[in-house]
Amino acid sequence: MFDTMTVTKAGGALCGALLIFLLGNWAAESLYHTGAESHGDEEVAQAYTIDTGASEGGEAAAAEEGPSFDELFAAADAGAGEKVFGKCKACHKTDGSNGTGPHLDGVVDRAVGSVAGFSYSDAMGSHGGTWAPAELDAFLANPKGAVPGTKMSFAGLPKAEDRVNLIAYLQSLGG
Repeated sequence: MFDTMTVTKAGGALCGALLIFLLGNWAAESLYHTGAESHGDEEVAQAYTIDTGASEGGEAAAAEEGPSFDELFAAADAGAGEKVFGKCKACHKTDGSNGTGPHLDGVVDRAVGSVAGFSYSDAMGSHGGTWAPAELDAFLANPKGAVPGTKMSFAGLPKAEDRVNLIAYLQSLGG
C-alpha cells in the first residue's frame, strides 16, 4: 500500500502546498504592508494619518466638555437602568443569592468584596473601600482597569448614560 512512489507523491504534495502558502504570504505582505518604510535616507510613512488630537491634549478637553458624573447621576433613569441590567443578568442576581458573580442587591454604598459566601479574586478582596456611585461608575467603565486582577470578564459599559442609569437601578433595589 505505501510504496516508494506513494511516499514521494505525498512528500511532493506537502512541499508544493507549503510553497504555495509561502508565496501567498509573500504576495499578501507586499500588497497589504502598513508599516513605515525607509528609502535611502528618508523615512516614508503611511499615505495619510488620522489626527485624533491626542498629541495636543484633546482627550482632556473632550472629557471636560461632557456633563460631570454628578449631573448625569442626578438625571439618571432607573427604568432605563433595568434594561441595561440585562447585560449583567448572566452572572449577577438581585434576589440575594450569588451566581457566577456576587448578588447586586444593596451593592451601592456596600463595602467592596463583602458578600458572604462569595469567593472573590485576591485583587477584589484586597481592594477595600465602598461601592459609592462614583466608584461603581469607574468600575463599570473598565472593570479590569479599575481593579486589575478581577475575575470579572465583562469588558465594561462605554456609555456614561448607561452606567449612571444602571447605578440608579441598583440603588433603587436597596438592600
